[in-house]
Amino acid sequence: MRSRLATRSARLVLAAAVVTALAATTACGPEDPSETGSSAAPSAASSSTGDGKGETPSSDSASASESTSAGTSKSGGSTSGDKSGYGQSCGTNDLDFTVTWEAQPISHYLVTAKAKSGITCYLDVNTPSVSFGSGADGVASPVGQGGEDPIKLSGSSVAYAGINVKTTEGEGGKQFENVIIATSEDDPNPAEVELPDAPTVDKPIVTNWSTKRDEIIPRIV
Repeated sequence: MRSRLATRSARLVLAAAVVTALAATTACGPEDPSETGSSAAPSAASSSTGDGKGETPSSDSASASESTSAGTSKSGGSTSGDKSGYGQSCGTNDLDFTVTWEAQPISHYLVTAKAKSGITCYLDVNTPSVSFGSGADGVASPVGQGGEDPIKLSGSSVAYAGINVKTTEGEGGKQFENVIIATSEDDPNPAEVELPDAPTVDKPIVTNWSTKRDEIIPRIV
């Protein structure tokens, strides 16, 4: 009986010793995670809210500014490139046209082109596109007389072209009261100009543009 009690007492003492040892180990073990966290927090805060934080947005802003500046400069350069050469080409809607009848030295119609107010442009296509009606037979053929390339139009400066509406003999042809004029064949805005009379048109011809009226008397060469 005593042996069993002794054994039981020994087990209790051993258990108490184990508990005591575990308690001591827990009390004296590694640092408390909460303490470790407290120690790390200031470093993180320093990284995110200190001088490092101020430097990062500043760098980003500088990059954005440089990018915008480069884009503006590039755009400006492109615009300047579009204006290289001798300047803006004259579109038909940049000009005012008049057509008058000239009897001497050979009867013909005189086309006068002038830039509209505030416009400066160049006639870089040497021959105007001239036609009567919408049919192919009403298109004036260029005869290559006169010509300056390019012709600058601005203010009071003008350019001239001559039209002979009938180059055939006999009674053939059609009558027209208006002539269609454009600075080029593919101009999307041709001008329809009233003629001083209603001539009979048959195989018409047209000269080049010139600043000299005596160079644009249309003749079949």
